[in-house]
Amino acid sequence: MSSKKLVHTLRMPIRWGDMDAMGHVNNTNYFRYIESARIAWLEQVGGLPDARGEGPVIVNASMNFIKQLTYPGEIEVTTFVSPPGRSSVEVSHEIRLVNGLGEAGDLHAEGMAKVVWVDFRLGKSAPLPDVLRAQLPEA
Repeated sequence: MSSKKLVHTLRMPIRWGDMDAMGHVNNTNYFRYIESARIAWLEQVGGLPDARGEGPVIVNASMNFIKQLTYPGEIEVTTFVSPPGRSSVEVSHEIRLVNGLGEAGDLHAEGMAKVVWVDFRLGKSAPLPDVLRAQLPEA
């Protein structure tokens, strides 16, 4: 059985504009939250895309909404990675509301994205670079 590895934690404020007419954070913003966390992790490990070369592309994404988020507040997004394939890795996230004591509290959503490393010039997948692979758990 493969295990996930915690690789990054990011805190960010819930913005007024994240809410919708129902008075809670719109579901599309949860995907923005995990995107921000994923990009921050990729930036940290040297895995940002180079439009003239290679980089990560999302091939699917999903979200389980557990509890509503509302403004004002702060969230913590933790990022986990699974053992990689040749050119892909599954990245998962937990979104938790930060409580008044500054601690990450209840789980509000769980998201996932499958990232494929792509050679943009050839328009097809390429092996994950060593710099990124070194951050991933072994199969």
